Amino acid sequence: MGPSGARDRVLTVPNVLSGIRLVLIPVFYYLLLVAHADAWAVAILVFSGASDWADGKIARLLDQSSRLGELLDPAVDRLYMVSIPVAFGLRGIVPWWIIAVLFARDALLAAELPVLRTRGFTALPVLYIGKAATFALMSAFPLILLGQWDAQWSRVILACGWAFLIWGLYMYLWSFILYVAQMVLVVRRLPRVQAGGAHG
Repeated sequence: MGPSGARDRVLTVPNVLSGIRLVLIPVFYYLLLVAHADAWAVAILVFSGASDWADGKIARLLDQSSRLGELLDPAVDRLYMVSIPVAFGLRGIVPWWIIAVLFARDALLAAELPVLRTRGFTALPVLYIGKAATFALMSAFPLILLGQWDAQWSRVILACGWAFLIWGLYMYLWSFILYVAQMVLVVRRLPRVQAGGAHG
C-alpha cells in the first residue's frame, strides 16, 4: 500500500479507539445521570483519557496515521470537553458558572477564526499551556466524581480534583489571553490575503 493509500485507511487501531470513545459519551450520560453508577462513569472517563493519549502514540509507532484520524480524534476531544462538563452541571457536581467560563473561552476563540483566515491562517499554533490546561481539566472531572463517596479517602480525592479544576481553569484562561495576543500580532504584522491564498 502506497503512502496515499495508507493515509486513506479507515480501520486502524487509533480510529477504533476514537470510535469507542465517541460511543461511550451517551453511555457515560446514562451511567452518571440515570443509573447513578458513578464507579462505571469514572471508569469511562479514565479509559477515555488513557485511550486519547494512546491513540496518538499508536499512530506513530505502528505508522497508522490517517486523514480520518486527524479529523476524528480532535472532534471527539472537543465533544468530551463540551459533554463532560455539561453532564457534571446537570448532576449538580460542578457549578454552572465554571462551565459557562469554559464554554465562553472556547466560543471567543472560535470567533477569532474568521479574522485569522483573512491573514491566510486556519488556526494559531497550539500552546503548551493550552495542552496542560486540557490535561488538568480532564484529570479533574474523574477525581471530582471519585470524591462523591462518603469516605475520608473520597474527600481527599475530591480536594485534589478541585485543585486540578481550579488550576486547569486558570491555565485555560491564561492560554486564551496568549492566543488573543498571537492573533493581534498576526493582524498587525501580516496583510490581508487574496481569496485562495495562505501562509505556510
